[in-house]
Amino acid sequence: MGLFDIFKGKKDPDNVRFRREMAERIAGHRIRYVTERKEDVDEVIGREGSLSVRDGEFIVFASSNILFRCEVDDLRAWELLSKDGVVLTAHDLEHGGAERTIIVYYVYYR
Repeated sequence: MGLFDIFKGKKDPDNVRFRREMAERIAGHRIRYVTERKEDVDEVIGREGSLSVRDGEFIVFASSNILFRCEVDDLRAWELLSKDGVVLTAHDLEHGGAERTIIVYYVYYR
């Protein structure tokens, strides 16, 4: 494994190491609201909460409920270009293991 492979692996979204680093980077953010696309419409599914990692699971907590829970190694996450939020895709353990994609918008600080 060469030096180029080390740097390439860090940016590969299918790499477990990248997924773990991304989960740690976005954990701790406060949530303004969470949306999910249903039938070509973004529907708000939760407000005011937080993102966290606990016991190898990534948890989205909003509106006094766990909206989304998955294994960190299964999580595909990428930040919005504006850095105001993140898109999360994984098999949601909270909803029977169905693959879901949600968009989490952060609380904006100045």
